Amino acid sequence: MNLRRDVFQAIADPTRRAIILLIASQAMTAGAIASNFETARPTISKHLQILTECELLRKEPNGREIYYHFNVHKMKEVAAFIEPFRKMWDERFNQLESVMKAYMSENNQQ
Repeated sequence: MNLRRDVFQAIADPTRRAIILLIASQAMTAGAIASNFETARPTISKHLQILTECELLRKEPNGREIYYHFNVHKMKEVAAFIEPFRKMWDERFNQLESVMKAYMSENNQQ
């Protein structure tokens, strides 16, 4: 059975988000990634597996080492999905701000 990982479930975990932040600036080995956390290496390996399965990371062998790279294209897909919601909430907050300013202005005049 081929279990497909959901990218949003993957990024919901704070450790996996921290891993993404680490790798966003440079490719790293599993050992180098694990050295940044106080959890067991097998736990970090499981996080890397999940991030790789949902294609947020990609593995690249280099000699005997495997380097994990951030997959910008996949993150752009995630950002494209989220963008309409961000715009909608920006508009709502702007409307709320206008209402609050009008209310404050009205109350200051009394």
